[in-house]
Amino acid sequence: MKRRTKRNVAILGTLSLALLLGGCTSNAPITSHSTGFWDHYIIWNFVRAIRWLSNFFGHNYGWGIVVFTIIVRIIILPLMFYQMKSMRKTQEIQPKLMALQKKYPGKDPESMQKLSEEQQKLYAEAGVNPMAGCLPMLIQMPILIALYQAIWRSPILKNGDFLWMHLGEKDPYYIMPILAAIFTFLTSKLSMMGQPEGTNNMMNNMMLYFMPIMTGFIAFNLPSALSIYWVVTNAFSVGQTLLLQNPFKIRREREEKEAAEKARKKRLEKAKRKAYKSKRK
Repeated sequence: MKRRTKRNVAILGTLSLALLLGGCTSNAPITSHSTGFWDHYIIWNFVRAIRWLSNFFGHNYGWGIVVFTIIVRIIILPLMFYQMKSMRKTQEIQPKLMALQKKYPGKDPESMQKLSEEQQKLYAEAGVNPMAGCLPMLIQMPILIALYQAIWRSPILKNGDFLWMHLGEKDPYYIMPILAAIFTFLTSKLSMMGQPEGTNNMMNNMMLYFMPIMTGFIAFNLPSALSIYWVVTNAFSVGQTLLLQNPFKIRREREEKEAAEKARKKRLEKAKRKAYKSKRK
């Protein structure tokens, strides 16, 4: 149970950091005169980078946002790979963890201690560290929040047009919010497809539809500059999932592994029957 407690503390710490950086910082516009480490050295330099990239596209800040968002996602890709690898290992042993919970359902200290020991043993045998998936999250969260705030709080990046939109106004045709919701759904759906059978509970299925709806609803009321960011980052997440956690490949590997295990058990049973017949003779 100690491992679970540590993991929950890490997740709580990540959410607290997100709230601190995302919601508790000033909403004042970001300019070259902004003060403070977070505003002046982090967010303002993100704004400068987007403006510099936009020079290659005729000072079009929309393309600057697209390119810089992709660059940031590529930079943190190794962290995502490490996190997804850890999550996949945890998902693979989830049925065994559930079986242990059924084996030791009691809430008395003795049962809980036995459950904790069995879980730790299972983690060690599978080479799983429950805390491993939290560290990349802690590192990448401030980066993504800084990118979001650079677009949200910069008056400069909301000037100009991109495709059919004015960056400082809502998408008049609501195409970007709809795309953001679709890509959010696809990312969640692909991730769930790669999970072992029996691990998708009602809460996961509710989140599968709740998150895209919330994403689309919020994006409906955002300036197009932010909608562009959401579409690009969510579309990147779809490609990232297919590259690093391809559910079709995972399912095929899992089926091959199960088929090999069934074949091994079949050969073992056949050998036992053969040995039994030879013994009787």
